[in-house]
Amino acid sequence: MQEPAKSPQRPTRPFGLAQAMFAVPATAAAGWIGYSTFFVPRRLPLPPALSGERREIDSKAGRLSYYTAGPEGALPEGSAPPLLLIHTINAAASSYEVRPLYEHYRTQRRVYALDLPGFGFSERSDREYTPRLMTDAIHAIVEEIRQREGGQPLDAFALSLGCEFVARAASETPELFRSLAFISPTGFDSRAPRAGSPENTRGNWFVYDALSFPLWGRAVYDLLNTRVSARFFLEKTWGSRDIDEGLWDYAYLTSHQPGAEHAPFYFVGGFLFSTDITRIYQSLQLPVLMIHGVRGDFVNFDGAKAFRDRPNWTIKVFSTGAFPQFEALDAVVREYDGFLGHIGGARA
Repeated sequence: MQEPAKSPQRPTRPFGLAQAMFAVPATAAAGWIGYSTFFVPRRLPLPPALSGERREIDSKAGRLSYYTAGPEGALPEGSAPPLLLIHTINAAASSYEVRPLYEHYRTQRRVYALDLPGFGFSERSDREYTPRLMTDAIHAIVEEIRQREGGQPLDAFALSLGCEFVARAASETPELFRSLAFISPTGFDSRAPRAGSPENTRGNWFVYDALSFPLWGRAVYDLLNTRVSARFFLEKTWGSRDIDEGLWDYAYLTSHQPGAEHAPFYFVGGFLFSTDITRIYQSLQLPVLMIHGVRGDFVNFDGAKAFRDRPNWTIKVFSTGAFPQFEALDAVVREYDGFLGHIGGARA
């Protein structure tokens, strides 16, 4: 009798390409999560970013840390009022970003530099980080300065996204500010004007949730803040490999602290970018100096054209990256001193 034909057996397949394409990154991701959890330091010794005295206050925005230096007590008539310096927001932001300005002006006037919520020695708790929180922090430090310095309106100098928070604070309490100065302010790119509803942001919860998911959130943050990645982002800021080495070192230290990931996740998710910032800038009536560079990844200031003819705005363009205070401090100081000299006749 003829045996029935056997069905052909499916050949044994080697590990398929599709499986490999999934397994390799999954294994790498798992490996990095494990490495991040057990080997990446998260409590490195953090020295002060600036000289002088570091103080802390409790506020509506939580515990805030700030630096101060310079002449104390009654100053001669005609002296410049206190100067408040505000850093920007990024994955490893700190007051070190205003260091050149702080160290220069501390010999001439009282200078204050605030660690914004989620950065430096200020509170880094797991909470929502919003423009309102940052603005409330600026209101708090302004009130602290008023109590210590006699109540005169102050000058404020901010960097990048920090400019939005200072502008909002000045729009809400204009009597407390004499002038504003911005370096590489956000809100002037090709997406301007942005005149949306007050308190709304460009936040995307899908992006935030994907990045901050508890299983891998801190590992993602640690990946963004290796020494290699920190240098990569600073080179984009400078538009050059010739970055400030001290800022690079401090970025690594400040990003390896407990809770360091919380505020940056809200930044990357877009929750610290206001949808009404154009309207806020337009509402400012006090003198404003705006400085920006032309190199690097942060040089889109098309929206600034609408402000060039405003009598209270002065716009200067430098042949630098986004942080000219490191590359061309003398030129920045010269422009700023000239600007202050025109608005009140006071010595800078």
